[in-house]
Amino acid sequence: MANQIPDCFYRVSVKALICDKQNRFLLVKEDNGFWELPGGGLDFGESPRDGLKREIWEEMKLNVTSISAQPSHFFTIKNHNNIFIANAMYEVQLESLSFQPTSECVEIRFFSSADVYKELKVYPNVLAFAKLFEKEPLGSSS
Repeated sequence: MANQIPDCFYRVSVKALICDKQNRFLLVKEDNGFWELPGGGLDFGESPRDGLKREIWEEMKLNVTSISAQPSHFFTIKNHNNIFIANAMYEVQLESLSFQPTSECVEIRFFSSADVYKELKVYPNVLAFAKLFEKEPLGSSS
């Protein structure tokens, strides 16, 4: 018998909001050519901060120097696999941007929301975040 997933189920994904001095946010390009937010699914029993450190190391082989105590943005979306995900975005600082390519990250680049809208290969959560960031950029007060 297949697992029954309740209607209210969301896969929790922790994402890193890494910004440059122009207030653009970092995206990672996967080996399939699609751009994604750094981070990924939270493992069972894992804290969001530990999950972010693990995901950033797995994706880019980079060390995290700081993670905000609370998410700066939170949004839900149906992903490219038709699964509902809840994205918690934490502000993250990295030791450097000297990443090592992996299958989860072959390139990194900073994007503005306008840049995301021009890019054809972005996941639905990236587009949703770009719209949210355009309205509530880093450093804005709610």
